[in-house]
Amino acid sequence: MSQTKPDKKLVAYCGLYCGSCGKYQGGSCPGCHANEKASWCQVRRCCAEHRYGSCADCKEFDDPMRCGKFNNLMSKLFGLLFNSNRAACIAAIRSMGPERYAGTMAAQGRQTLPRWGR
Repeated sequence: MSQTKPDKKLVAYCGLYCGSCGKYQGGSCPGCHANEKASWCQVRRCCAEHRYGSCADCKEFDDPMRCGKFNNLMSKLFGLLFNSNRAACIAAIRSMGPERYAGTMAAQGRQTLPRWGR
């Protein structure tokens, strides 16, 4: 696996950091923004339609958990299985900006912020 490098373009629409993902680093995934095959993702579709860099740019929902596209059954299962707190990721992007968020996630080698301490 290659070393994780910070790049704000690798912040996924839902707040995950693709730059620290093994599939991205291994070359089998182009990352969220470039992944044309992810047309099933409601978050990706919504953000692309509104030209948002991520859900952090959304003005309709202060709390992404109130958005049915962001907070649905699949995302709840994903969060449990992978110990992922995407809402915390969106809050972090809003507070520090996508560049600094990407740098922090890359430095820590994290794809997501954890639901439970780690």
